[in-house]
Amino acid sequence: MAIVGGGPGGLASAMLLAREGADVTLYEKHGQLGGRSSAIEGKTEAGAFRFDTGPTFFLYPQILRDIFTRCGLRMEDTITLKKLDENYDLVFENGPSLKLTSDIDVLEREIARINVRDARMVRAFIADNRAKFRNFIPVLKRPFNSVLDLLRPDMLRAFPKLRPFSSVDRDLSRYFRDPRTRLAFSFQSKYLGMSPYRCPSLFTILSFMEHEYGIYHPIGGTMAVMEAMGQAAERLGVTIRLNTPVREILTHKGRATGVLTDQGPEQADAVLINADFGRAMRTLVPDRKRRRWKNRSIERKKYSCSTFMMYLGIEGRVPDKGHHTIFLSESYERNFAEIEAGEMLSEEASLYIQNVCVTDPEQAPAGHSTLYVLMPVGHLRDGGVDWTDETRAQARRLVMARLEKAGFANIEERIRFEKILTPADWEERYDVHKGAVFNLAHNLGQMLNRRPHNRFEDIRGVYLAGGGTHPGSGLPVIFEGARISSDLVIRDLAPRKRFAFFNQRSRKGASHGAS
Repeated sequence: MAIVGGGPGGLASAMLLAREGADVTLYEKHGQLGGRSSAIEGKTEAGAFRFDTGPTFFLYPQILRDIFTRCGLRMEDTITLKKLDENYDLVFENGPSLKLTSDIDVLEREIARINVRDARMVRAFIADNRAKFRNFIPVLKRPFNSVLDLLRPDMLRAFPKLRPFSSVDRDLSRYFRDPRTRLAFSFQSKYLGMSPYRCPSLFTILSFMEHEYGIYHPIGGTMAVMEAMGQAAERLGVTIRLNTPVREILTHKGRATGVLTDQGPEQADAVLINADFGRAMRTLVPDRKRRRWKNRSIERKKYSCSTFMMYLGIEGRVPDKGHHTIFLSESYERNFAEIEAGEMLSEEASLYIQNVCVTDPEQAPAGHSTLYVLMPVGHLRDGGVDWTDETRAQARRLVMARLEKAGFANIEERIRFEKILTPADWEERYDVHKGAVFNLAHNLGQMLNRRPHNRFEDIRGVYLAGGGTHPGSGLPVIFEGARISSDLVIRDLAPRKRFAFFNQRSRKGASHGAS
């Protein structure tokens, strides 16, 4: 079994398949695991700064805990998750500033600072989305391989509660009158790289999950989770080959037979691709071998926004700011319309800032802090922003001005390390198609059976994991997608290859203490 890519989906799949006795080799292009969930380190005279590269919000850890348990391991033995007392500071340009938590009493009091009537509707929103979440869970846990999967009983039960033809913002208007209140419960659609005015109403469950289950921080950052998963995979018998890019998926008569690396062709009974879907298909599988997902089809799809990133190592602490700060532009809707158009940098940008050292001070040298600053921008496209040195400098000036507006004063003079990533960098360094870091957009035409299938429909023996396949983006959802894809591999290959593909099970169990 070959796995292409050592991101969260590839690592989870490697663990699950190895536990079932598969002989798994994981190929990772870079020198570290994690992909967009890896880390950036900045060495200075004061010491080393460490930043999450991409995901920083860790939600609903139960899915990852279940994967470890299924593999005969305890997640808590190698991963330390700290539940944040405060979910995030929510800063509206020109006020107010709220501290939002999972304590509903506190949440109501904070929302009352926007609108007293809206505060009285918070519990109704939570209760309704609890039912929506409960109905959606069975749908999240299974593949959608054809239109007939839309007619299964779990989907028919969930459909009325999902209100699929409404947007997140419109659905929230059933509870909240003030646009700022709706934004407090809808900015989470940005986790999918989408506007709440276009994102399907299903995704009100993102805000619900934060307030129902809380937000966690992995001590050591998200990369610490990836490292622990890599160690678990190796303990289960997975061979991990870093600095080993896969150049092509090898096929014969429409079935995958292995992968081509710089060392030559390497045979495999199945291949699971955990790489950015748009980029991987165009580079690993020749167009002539694909039926539905031709290059022209991939180009016609809708993609998420991208991000302009600044990773800042600063002298001193920022104790008066929370672990997470969401700074929302006064013209949020126009700001996102400009992002979606992608033709220019918006002067009214919103920001996300992670001030991790208030929770995990070891991420910076003593007496220093890290600031992870994200500004949503358009993905790469014809006629879009050209990310020249001049554009990078313009975006940097914009971010620094907006940081000041968000209440992060006197940062520039304290910077001791700085790294920038633009959409062009995401595409070039991290192989992200169009720099769209949240993958294919999560609109109705690109969800469920309309998204690339976990069992890839164009080539037998190829499976997909990651944000570009069902169920979609976000760490817990990617972990669930890996579980779906791994179960399909097991179901498809165990009967046919019981002695060839799964003949390692008893030997690995004896070697690695698996029961």
